[in-house]
Amino acid sequence: MQHTSTVFMVRPVNFAFNEQTALSNAFQDTTMRELEVHNKALSEFDSFVDILRENGVKVMVIDDKPDPYTPDSIFPNNWISTHRDGKIFIYPMEANNRRFERRPEILDELRRNFKIESEIDLSYLESEQKFLEGTGSMVLDRQNHLAYACISPRTDKRALNIFCDLSGYNPVIFHATMKNGEPIYHTNVMMCVGELFSVICLECIMDDTERKNVSNILQASGKEIVVISYEQMKQFAGNMLELRNNNGESLLIMSGQAHQSLKPDQLTILTKYCKIVSSPLNTIETCGGGSARCMIAEIYLEKV
Repeated sequence: MQHTSTVFMVRPVNFAFNEQTALSNAFQDTTMRELEVHNKALSEFDSFVDILRENGVKVMVIDDKPDPYTPDSIFPNNWISTHRDGKIFIYPMEANNRRFERRPEILDELRRNFKIESEIDLSYLESEQKFLEGTGSMVLDRQNHLAYACISPRTDKRALNIFCDLSGYNPVIFHATMKNGEPIYHTNVMMCVGELFSVICLECIMDDTERKNVSNILQASGKEIVVISYEQMKQFAGNMLELRNNNGESLLIMSGQAHQSLKPDQLTILTKYCKIVSSPLNTIETCGGGSARCMIAEIYLEKV
């Protein structure tokens, strides 16, 4: 299945503007540098968790620790992914202070609760300056074993191919940029793949051949494409995630800002397939440069 009903999220203790990630993340607002944003972000986080649970999603919340300093710990999907065959992948991260997010006690908690067949640690690639930031760098079509990835400072082609060789996925590689030509830092801010649909900002893929190739592969894999604009992408309309609840109902998770940006015809298509669940995440989005999808690490492992 493409979606799961069990996830884990990390409750931050030091959420703040991360200078180390701002160099490659155009979605971070530099005016947030000096502001005290932690309490607002914490309130948004807690409300988001409550809304997910109210809609029948099983959420394991893990508290971050004050030391070492991890201003982006709220985005755990960048350092870990889990898979139905029992594999866990650990990923190489670009920013030094984000590497501390890979906490052994989080892995211990997963081991206590879920069956893990193997753990594959790709963080050694950091020594080669080759990065692949999990399901931020890759948008996975788990049904068809496709890994969509736009190349950026945080998404290296060699690292992607190593993941694909070890996981059985086939890479779909392309380039996507902001209007100033800067590479989009993570694939999951410009596209989402659900069970029967995809949301994507095609205008960010400047090369005609690459754009047509991505569209063709999405269509061939049975996805109805919802095309969002550049401005909608900037409002995190690409940063969505399909989950299911404990009744088997499909949910499309997004931020309040992303939800408000969608047009009636887009909503008509998406609500054919999913119930939309949204929550305000404005502080997290503006300061951290990530949104709802970035905050969720899916668990595809079997319970112990």
